Amino acid sequence: MNLPSGQEKRAIPRFALELPVKVSPTAGNLAHAATTKDVSSLGVCFLCDSAVEKDSEIEFTLTLPASVTMTEPINVRCVGKVVRVGDAKGAFEVAAAIRSYEFVSDEQIQNIFPANGATPQS
Repeated sequence: MNLPSGQEKRAIPRFALELPVKVSPTAGNLAHAATTKDVSSLGVCFLCDSAVEKDSEIEFTLTLPASVTMTEPINVRCVGKVVRVGDAKGAFEVAAAIRSYEFVSDEQIQNIFPANGATPQS
């Protein structure tokens, strides 16, 4: 099927949102700061300074602002798989499919990504 140029091919719409996000491999504690480019219920595209391998499993946490949730900001922790990595003018553009997600409190985020290299609490 040929779609007119510029027409969206995805079944789930993506929303252009620039949000801070923390990304880490599922097998490690080292978190990298990144910024989302767009977000959907099935995936995310973000820009980061560190290389991420295609097909790797990652965890990432972002906060959806009140302007999106229509209530209060909501923290979302996701587990996904990197499906594409590209170059984006001095950064890496990473697309990941979301496999699962959960809503987490601010306190839980501190345990997932401790400040200043502290050990995560159980």
